[in-house]
Amino acid sequence: MGAAVERYIVIVLFEGVDLLDITGPPEVFALVQRELDETSGYQVVLAAESLAPVTTSAGVRVLPDVTFAEAAGRRIDTLLVPGSVEVDEQRRVRALADPAVVDWVRRLAARSRRVTSVCVGAHLLAAAGLLDGKRATTHWSTAQQLAADHPEVEVDADPIFIREGDVWTGAGISACLDLSLALVADDFGEAVALRVARQLVMYLKRPSGQSQFSVPLAVASTTRRVEELRLHIDRHLSSPLTVAELAEQACVSERQLTRIFKTELGTTPSAYVESARVERARNQLESTDATLERIATDCGFGTVDTLVRAFRRRLDTTPTAYRTRFRTLP
Repeated sequence: MGAAVERYIVIVLFEGVDLLDITGPPEVFALVQRELDETSGYQVVLAAESLAPVTTSAGVRVLPDVTFAEAAGRRIDTLLVPGSVEVDEQRRVRALADPAVVDWVRRLAARSRRVTSVCVGAHLLAAAGLLDGKRATTHWSTAQQLAADHPEVEVDADPIFIREGDVWTGAGISACLDLSLALVADDFGEAVALRVARQLVMYLKRPSGQSQFSVPLAVASTTRRVEELRLHIDRHLSSPLTVAELAEQACVSERQLTRIFKTELGTTPSAYVESARVERARNQLESTDATLERIATDCGFGTVDTLVRAFRRRLDTTPTAYRTRFRTLP
């Protein structure tokens, strides 16, 4: 058995911090611990100026685990920097960057293998000089502010997250989960990240019962155009979904669409659609009594033979054998 792996993650905590920024990523990292053995995964701590309770933007008080000074006393694998905003009477949003917190971010970053920001935390990284000469993203509502305040940073408001070497920046709010899963994939591989995503599916179900996260999280994409196309595919799996149709949906040529899928997702449009259909079929096999004919139609395979071939190709099994093993109904 290999040596135990535990990565020390420090999440920066301060008054007015966005609550989801500091609670979302630990949920993802905690699931890694569940998927791996007991001595592998992450050790996550919340660090603040003192050990006094910190009030978040949601009014929820959070207790720090360590002080900034204590966190700086050891090597940090990943420094995760959240953000905070203020909203004026005209409902204009402005990101905040407390100079004292910025100074600690700079000092903690020097002790870290990897530095990340979620949402408007990018403003703190920029103020600390950690984004100079780098491409970075943040919440769309403060992207113009980030560009104006820090012209040395190449701001791109479109991606869900951006990696520049050992510096990662994430977009707004729930994108912290996408960024966290990408970090997991970088540390432990895509297979572990996908298993973690599947765990999240257990309580992130749409009312229809179709999972929000499954195939779309198998590979992390970074642009809204691709995410919108994935959503279109997920909503129209019973349709033909030809390359020509998808290219028209994305307002690009078929050749460009294929290039985008290769670059963003490492696969072809047709292969991605088949993966999405297999995922939908798996969900129905696990949780419904639908016949194979009905599943083949609903998922866009057309015939049972096509469904069986896709399962053999993707999962090295048959739909019937899969249902026998993974069926969740009594």
